[in-house]
Amino acid sequence: MGVSKEVESEILRLFYAEKWKRGTIARQLQIHHGVVDRVLTRNGISVERVRIRRSLIDPYLPYIRSVLQKYPRLTGSRLYAMVKERGYPGGIDHFRDMLARHRPKPAAEAYLRLSTIKGEEAQVDWACFGKVKIGNAERQLYAFVIVLSWSRQVFLKFYTGMSTANFLQGHVDAFCSWGGVPRQVKYDNLKSAVLERSGDAIRFNPRLLDFAAYYRYAPKPVAIARGNQKGRVERAIQYIRHSFFAARKWDGLEDLNNQAIVWCREVAGTRPCSEDRTMTVAEAFKQEQGSLMPLPDNPYAVFESTVVSVGKAPYVRYDMNDYSVPHEYVQKQLTVHADSDWVRILDGLKEVAKHKRCFEKRRQIETTEHISRLVEEKKKAKKGSGMNRLFCSAPTAREMFRMAAERGYSIGSLTSKLLRLLDLYGPAEVEESIKEVVTSGACHSADVANVLERRRRQKGLLSPFAIDLPDDKRVTDLVVLPHSLATYDNLSKEEQ
Repeated sequence: MGVSKEVESEILRLFYAEKWKRGTIARQLQIHHGVVDRVLTRNGISVERVRIRRSLIDPYLPYIRSVLQKYPRLTGSRLYAMVKERGYPGGIDHFRDMLARHRPKPAAEAYLRLSTIKGEEAQVDWACFGKVKIGNAERQLYAFVIVLSWSRQVFLKFYTGMSTANFLQGHVDAFCSWGGVPRQVKYDNLKSAVLERSGDAIRFNPRLLDFAAYYRYAPKPVAIARGNQKGRVERAIQYIRHSFFAARKWDGLEDLNNQAIVWCREVAGTRPCSEDRTMTVAEAFKQEQGSLMPLPDNPYAVFESTVVSVGKAPYVRYDMNDYSVPHEYVQKQLTVHADSDWVRILDGLKEVAKHKRCFEKRRQIETTEHISRLVEEKKKAKKGSGMNRLFCSAPTAREMFRMAAERGYSIGSLTSKLLRLLDLYGPAEVEESIKEVVTSGACHSADVANVLERRRRQKGLLSPFAIDLPDDKRVTDLVVLPHSLATYDNLSKEEQ
């Protein structure tokens, strides 16, 4: 429990001037006696002088001090168990309170103020800004922050993940925004920069090393638990939290990043420069910009790469969304190259699809061309199925289709009309009628219909009518092959 300066001053006055005991001070000021103890010990009064009456812990203090001298970071619960075995009768809460007064305090560490020269150094870190709603999805929001150490110029960009691709893309965008590259960049011990570390032995992320070699700068990880070595980016993150992000309204990730660009220029750029208070950060950056290393001719290509499988439907799944591909790639493996803006799908080196990146979940992102081509393919398949049915029921139809194709007639229209005649008159009559029409050199469905109707009248049969069948492939695609009825005639002769 903390106390105000007025109460602390009154405690010290009553103890020194009025010679009050700590219990009297606590009762009169209506505060806990532990608060009185902390105020007095913080102001240089020994524990023995503050505490008038003996405590249960007193007989065990020599043992406790000897253990703490040897193991200064030993936990209170473990030390309590050791003292309990030696007969300590008190509870753990009282023991912890008393132990805190006797535990040796580490000496305060002084830090040197680190200074840099123009264009020499930048500092980088991620910062988490909680969860955000993007469409039907809830995702984590992270800020990539990089600061030039001399001018304090800030670059800020938000992402929905801390992947290595996003990490490197943040560098690319920052370098392009600044028009140059610092000679070294300092990193915390995050996985995007450092994969393993044992003391001074460091194994860098190979993608970061390749990236740094491309831009000709030196990656420098800071020492473990030494946040002061990248204090500029740490303070910039706190500045971003209360100056930019607090109570800000935005519509989508793109809008938030556009606002961040404006804020870096119009707000963060107008604050005084720490290296020279007579200049703003923007003015200092103009001086530092000339000291940055030049950019390469082309920016580094940054993307996430993963192998995906296409199922029976022409879609690939990436980051919880489905992206369409041409239907001829079903049941194949493809490669996805994705960045914060686009999802590119490749078959080897060939790009087969490209979509705008979606950060929602369970969405189908489609290209109209992919779907229309699939529909056309299905229509062709349906037409082919009808032609197969005709060829099985009336083999002479093959010759009729050949003649129609040579003369430029519509094969689809011919197929559908002959199928209707097949349903009305049956396979045997259609086959005989098509033979007669093909023999005469014609190939119109109307000619076949005329022959069928003439043959019906000659036999004195009633006009056929269509039967409505259920829309079921087991019925509509059923093919019944006709056979000769001569067998039944032979049976009737045997009976005679």
